[in-house]
Amino acid sequence: MKNKKLVSDTAEIAKPKNGKATTTNGAKAATKAKAGAGSIAKNMLPDDYRPSEDEDFMNPLQLLYFQKKLESWKAELLDDASGTITGLSQENLHQPDQMDRAQIESNAALDLRTRDRERKLLQKIEAALRRIDDGSYGYCVETDEPINLRRLEARPIASLSLHAQERHERMERVHRDD
Repeated sequence: MKNKKLVSDTAEIAKPKNGKATTTNGAKAATKAKAGAGSIAKNMLPDDYRPSEDEDFMNPLQLLYFQKKLESWKAELLDDASGTITGLSQENLHQPDQMDRAQIESNAALDLRTRDRERKLLQKIEAALRRIDDGSYGYCVETDEPINLRRLEARPIASLSLHAQERHERMERVHRDD
């Protein structure tokens, strides 16, 4: 029950940016309370905390949990990128054997493609962090309905609800160039 007390304490600290009131007694809020995670201290999140369906959706603890998850993912990607830069700058492409040089170039091209994909992922992580700051994280950008916590846990950069994502993918299949 320590988490329940912490939730009510942090809910009192965090003020929604859109001016809508939130409940601090554990009851479901009648209106969406979109408060940024930056409004509570990062050290207030228990190490074993996991978002639950029993809590108010996108309460300050949930926002902080996803913010920390996104920031650690971002840091990991940036570390990988700097490792790639270091590795590429230290590789010797002047190998006398053409097969060795071809393998090095092939590996470098694969690393660069991977980093390009990760660069795009970093942009999505940044967008998700901005949504946390502006209070819209966890809500579908098309329908404004809550995104399932399990979906956010699996893909914290998700900006569409499952139904909106399925509609989006169906439209892509219909309109793609064959």
